[in-house]
Amino acid sequence: MRFRIAFISALALFVGCQYAAAQFLSSSRTNHPSFVEYQRSLPNPAKAWSKKEDTLRKQFQSKKLNWPAKYIYIRSFKYDSELEVWVKDKATDPFQHFKTYPICALAGYMGPKRIQGDYQVPEGFYYINDFNPHSSYYLSLGLNYPNASDRVLSDSIRPGGEIYIHGSCVTVGCIPITDQQIDELYILASQAFDQGQHFIPVHVFPIRFDVAKSIDYLKGLTKDDPALGRFAKQLEPAYFEFQRTRRLPVVLIGLDGTYSIAKDPNPQATSIH
Repeated sequence: MRFRIAFISALALFVGCQYAAAQFLSSSRTNHPSFVEYQRSLPNPAKAWSKKEDTLRKQFQSKKLNWPAKYIYIRSFKYDSELEVWVKDKATDPFQHFKTYPICALAGYMGPKRIQGDYQVPEGFYYINDFNPHSSYYLSLGLNYPNASDRVLSDSIRPGGEIYIHGSCVTVGCIPITDQQIDELYILASQAFDQGQHFIPVHVFPIRFDVAKSIDYLKGLTKDDPALGRFAKQLEPAYFEFQRTRRLPVVLIGLDGTYSIAKDPNPQATSIH
């Protein structure tokens, strides 16, 4: 039964990604040959490309990375107030760290989002399902909150939504970075999407699970809120699996909304050499 639920969750995720991709491509290719060209025809993305494309090329070159990245992965850490960007050129490659951006404003508290209007940043495993070049916060990348787990565990009538990584350095429950930084991230995500990565994962963790100060902070909170600790424990294995392999873990969602990761049948195949 667990395999069946995991398969259904994975299938739903795949269908959702393909639908989002179809929506983007159908809108972007009406008058333009590519998603990137469509984005570059719009005012705010055009500014981003003019300011940042050459800089990004040089940064990739300095780190011996191929430009543009065909695959990107984003990790965000609430307590540590950081957002990481990882990139790779081939699907079979391990990810390489490109850059870490400071998250420049905070809202809510540790733990998952569970109801509309709580100003809470979600925690869990998401993907980009919206590119918004006309955002009220300059440029923004939407997350697929509520995901399959959130739909089970969050308020059934008002779970909330419209969670974005965006510019303008203000927030009421999203992940804000500066306009200069969203310029770069928007370009990176657009380039990867244009090259076929229609599932761009975004993992949101409460803390870095191998940083002593962060661990101590979370432990202090869980004394008064044990449920917070139990939820964090569901996310922790995915963090360490990526730390070990630099490859995305396969995340499963049970009937009760809990997260787990699939066991690697061949650990040596995904170890870092």
